[in-house]
Amino acid sequence: MALLDIRERAGYLFLAVVLGHIILISAQVNSKAGVPVLQTVTFGVFAEVQRMASTGVSSVRRFWSDYIGLRHLKSENEDLRQRMAQLEIELQQQRALADRSRGLQNLLQLRDQSNLTTRAAEIIGAGATPDFRTVTINLGTRDGLRANMAVIAPSGIVGRVVVPTARAAKIQLLVDRNAAAGAIIERSRAQGVVVGGGDDRLRMDYVSEVADIVAGDVVMTSGIDGIFPKGFMIGQVESVEKNGPAYKRIVVRPAVDFRSLEEVLVITTGGGGRETPEGSSE
Repeated sequence: MALLDIRERAGYLFLAVVLGHIILISAQVNSKAGVPVLQTVTFGVFAEVQRMASTGVSSVRRFWSDYIGLRHLKSENEDLRQRMAQLEIELQQQRALADRSRGLQNLLQLRDQSNLTTRAAEIIGAGATPDFRTVTINLGTRDGLRANMAVIAPSGIVGRVVVPTARAAKIQLLVDRNAAAGAIIERSRAQGVVVGGGDDRLRMDYVSEVADIVAGDVVMTSGIDGIFPKGFMIGQVESVEKNGPAYKRIVVRPAVDFRSLEEVLVITTGGGGRETPEGSSE
């Protein structure tokens, strides 16, 4: 065992001696460029180490720079998204304000064109069931409102006050199935009664069988009901059905879009006659 260790040590020593001779010879022998071979080899080894170290450092720097840049870009994108969201909100607010301004301007024009005393009101609620088509406005008896006062919009007849309280009032829309208004055909002057259908259409009843009514005719208020003033727009005849000489069904499309209604005018002159319970027809 000891003999084996001596041989290994002798082998290592021999390799060391050989390597030392090679190094000494390399230090004395010059390359074609006149530089010692040992110096050339040493320089090559250290140059490769430096190149690898430089490449690693550059990669780390690029990675860190890209990381910082991405973080900065992400922060900028987040700021831009928040700014765009804020601008969209502001744009929607401006559109809502413009729409409201146009609605109020139309109400003012309607009030100025009529000889009636009116009060502008805002719709603050709607009926909870489709059986009774009603809305609630923000004016009441403290503002001079009474039952059976007519309610109008720039596009036409809306309905009538049915339940006024101190600070609010319930309005029965003309499309309510229990609502009615005296009507006249603008073109032929044929008269009848427009009643609500409970949906978004009206029906014209009690029309003479010899009356001249065709689709497209404009239907106005006749004033005979004592609630709605004469000459206000109700709607337009959508279809006419006849059964022999008599009229079977006359469908009227309302002039008012009740689904987008926001502001109305309450006519405070006239109306306020006999009070009727909510849901009853005149």
